[in-house]
Amino acid sequence: MKTPCAVQDRSDRNPVGVEVAHLSKKYENQIVLNDISLSIKPGEIFVIMGPSGSGKSVLLRQIAGLETANSGTVRINGHDPADPATRDRFALALVFQAGGLFNSLSVYENLALYPLEHRLCPKPQIRERVMRALKILSLENAAKKFPSELSGGMKKRVAIARALVMEPQLLLYDEPTSELDPVMSATISEIIATLKNEFQVTTIVVSHDRDLALTIGDRVAILMKGALRTVSTAEQLRRVTDPDVVDFLNPKIDLKNPRYQKLEA
Repeated sequence: MKTPCAVQDRSDRNPVGVEVAHLSKKYENQIVLNDISLSIKPGEIFVIMGPSGSGKSVLLRQIAGLETANSGTVRINGHDPADPATRDRFALALVFQAGGLFNSLSVYENLALYPLEHRLCPKPQIRERVMRALKILSLENAAKKFPSELSGGMKKRVAIARALVMEPQLLLYDEPTSELDPVMSATISEIIATLKNEFQVTTIVVSHDRDLALTIGDRVAILMKGALRTVSTAEQLRRVTDPDVVDFLNPKIDLKNPRYQKLEA
C-alpha cells in the first residue's frame, strides 16, 4: 500500500486525469445530474460553474467518491474514486466551502490531525509537511491560533494548507471564494493558480466566481438544471451565444422586468 509519505520523490506522483461518463444522480424524484460526460486533463485547472442548485457540488462529491451515482461512471486514471484502493493509489484532497476546521484544535493541530490519526508518516515528517504547507500559504505565525481567531480569508488559506499536507495529485475546491471580499477572492484565485504549478496537481474548482473562472481556469464547464451546457476555454466563453449562458455570465439588472418575479418556489 502506497501512502503520501512513503514516496520521497514526487516524480511518480504525477497529476491525474478524470473521466466522467453519462453520470446521472437523483434524490427521490429530483434529477440533480442528467447524463453528464466530460474529461479533465492531468494538470489543468478545471472550473465547474452554474446557478445555485445546478448540481455543481453534487458533481464534485461524485468525483471525490463521496456519493454514488444512479448511473454512469467517474474514473480517476481509470479507477473508481469510491473504491478505497483508489485512495491508496492516488493522493486526493478536498477543500470544503466552509473550511471544515475543528474549532477546538489549533491551526497546526488541524493540519496534522489526519496524518497523525492514520499514521501516514512519522511525527517529525508530519511536522515538516505541516510547516511547509503553512509557509507556502504565509501562515507560519498562525500555527498556534484557533479558528475563532482567524479571519474568513485566513480560514480559507488554512483549509487549503491542510489539503497540501497530503501532497495531492487531485485537488478539489468547493466554492473557495464564497463569503470573501473581492481582494481576498483574488488572493485565493492566485493561490489556486500558483499551487497548480508548484505541486503539479490537477485542480477542479466549483465556483460562482466569474473572475476566478475566466482568469485562472484552463477550461470551464457550465451546468444548468443538472445538464452540461458547455465546456469551453475562457476565450470561447467570451464569445458564447447561448442566451442562458450569456445571462449567467453577464447578468443585467432590469428593474422593469425583475427576475425574482419569474422564480419558482
